[in-house]
Amino acid sequence: MSRFPKFPEGIAAPFPAQPKPPADDDPTLTPESYLHPTQVARKGRGAVTNLRGRYESVSREAFDDGWQAMMPADPDEDEDEAPPLKTIVTEETAKSILSRNSSPDLPFSLSLNPYRGCEHGCIYCFARPSHSYLGLSPGLDFESRLFAKTNAPELLLRELARPSYVPDTITVGINTDAYQPIERELQLTRRVLQVLHDCGNPVALITKSSLIERDIDLLAAMAARHQAIAAVTITTLDPAIARTLEPRAASPMRRLRVIRTLAEAGIPVSVSIAPVIPFITEPDLERVMEAAIEAGAGQAGYIVLRLPWEVSPLFRQWLQAHFPDRAARVMNRIQDMRGGKDYDADFATRMRGTGAWADLLRQRFEKASRRLGITHRNRAFGTLDASQFRRPLVAPTTRQQAGNNGGQLDLF
Repeated sequence: MSRFPKFPEGIAAPFPAQPKPPADDDPTLTPESYLHPTQVARKGRGAVTNLRGRYESVSREAFDDGWQAMMPADPDEDEDEAPPLKTIVTEETAKSILSRNSSPDLPFSLSLNPYRGCEHGCIYCFARPSHSYLGLSPGLDFESRLFAKTNAPELLLRELARPSYVPDTITVGINTDAYQPIERELQLTRRVLQVLHDCGNPVALITKSSLIERDIDLLAAMAARHQAIAAVTITTLDPAIARTLEPRAASPMRRLRVIRTLAEAGIPVSVSIAPVIPFITEPDLERVMEAAIEAGAGQAGYIVLRLPWEVSPLFRQWLQAHFPDRAARVMNRIQDMRGGKDYDADFATRMRGTGAWADLLRQRFEKASRRLGITHRNRAFGTLDASQFRRPLVAPTTRQQAGNNGGQLDLF
């Protein structure tokens, strides 16, 4: 892993023969317009290609000029496999750190993301299109060209010190996993939690990483004050499917152990079954709920697969590479739940879908919930207590942020 190079210029070269999609206003624009003739999975990565972002005005294609054949071949390199893709982490000095939303289908209004991009490589990640704003690909770039907001703890402290700040639950890692592999070294999430712990501000976490166990000391203390909850995402119990769907995330069995560890530490934990993918992860719905409850989860929730913007063609490529025998069947069922489209962003239906199949999923989830004696995980947000918040009296200055050496600043 290469740390903190200069901001990468342009985007990485896509796979050969990437077709140029029609203009955004072309009514014939479909996800198939982005597909490659040959879908080849890359080991350890979720995306099949470096699909061009929708804001790019140019495309790049690999071209054999004859020189490659003249170079001596590496005897240790498998010609049938693409070379490993190096992860590049770029330092970013953020200008703000708290995101606010008023979405009626979300149980929180404040969120914080220490990182952009995610090395877990989940092919279904709804945050993938955000890399298009950086001039990078939502495909392989999203999971290999990462950005670390190294001043996140200091910015958070400044936000909490503002007289206008109203104490509320801050959800950490809602876009990209706050406990992805680079957190082990950078510890930005740990420092953010320390600030929230010291200020008595409630926190909610969602992750599919076992690294959250490192911060049990902070989370358990906050949970004792009714100021911390956690959710662990489990899409399937099948390790083979999980390895292609979420290539660098913890295995399903390891995530169940995380649930058990958090629960034994007194931290309210729920299971997030997201996304539910027809004919791939959907058969495991009840099994995941049963295993999670047995491990100690107190609540559960599910979300039907969402395919906004570039996620749709990327998911189609993944389907063609890993499940060509059922790719058409999966997409037909997804469209059945989205009014004939790959995705419908309406607040009322985007998490659950519509139609007979979506209703069947809802009934299955509700029946399993009653049988297991659990409630929806979103209700846990109402149990958090913000009344113990202590506003910090000293906030870091711009100079302190620029020269921060990783130490904890004085709060009171």
